[in-house]
Amino acid sequence: MNDASRIPHVASLLADPARAAIVWTLIDGTTRPAGELAFAANVSAQSASAHLAKLVEGGLLTAEAQGRHRYFRIASAEAAHLIESLASFGASIRPRVPRQASLVRAMPTQFLHARTCYDHLAGEMAVQVLQAMLDAGWLLAQGQEFIATRLGQEKLTALGVDVSHGPKGRRPFARCCVDLTQRRAHLGGFLGAALLDLYVEKGWVLRTARSRVVSITPKGHSAFMRKLGVSG
Repeated sequence: MNDASRIPHVASLLADPARAAIVWTLIDGTTRPAGELAFAANVSAQSASAHLAKLVEGGLLTAEAQGRHRYFRIASAEAAHLIESLASFGASIRPRVPRQASLVRAMPTQFLHARTCYDHLAGEMAVQVLQAMLDAGWLLAQGQEFIATRLGQEKLTALGVDVSHGPKGRRPFARCCVDLTQRRAHLGGFLGAALLDLYVEKGWVLRTARSRVVSITPKGHSAFMRKLGVSG
């Protein structure tokens, strides 16, 4: 199968509404059982099993057995980026449709402010952080990706992010990820994931169980303002 012929195959996996609902439920990087995914997709357990098998076979999901149950998650950062990009593109091609704007307004304020996008921070806070890094000269844009300047490497190392090792495999160091609700870029790739891990480790950000929403702690608000000038 050549590269071009893979496009309709992958597209067909996400063309089904149930399968789209399943992968979007997992886009926060969590691992969930088949029953929960069936509920999220509003399909029967038998139907969900068939959809999950196709998604695993197509390389979008991976499965692991724990006792009598099987748990599923997004297979890779590349798969997550594909799903996020399709969702962002779908929103961007209809920017003037009132229904799209009303859907965003109907979303909880916390979801709009700060949430996870697979393994990195998204929402208003993430957009502000990326812009602050660009304004401060930590990062430079190169097409859809970013490189760390010498100053950026020093500042990121001081924060606690080891940029010397970089990503493994084909994953980009830092990539533009168009925020689904803000319509501006936030930071994805290796650096986006490393920063979210750092925020959680330092107690700047608190994850919410079974939710993409995260909370910026008082300590986090202070740190983001002090180190990046981001008020959040």
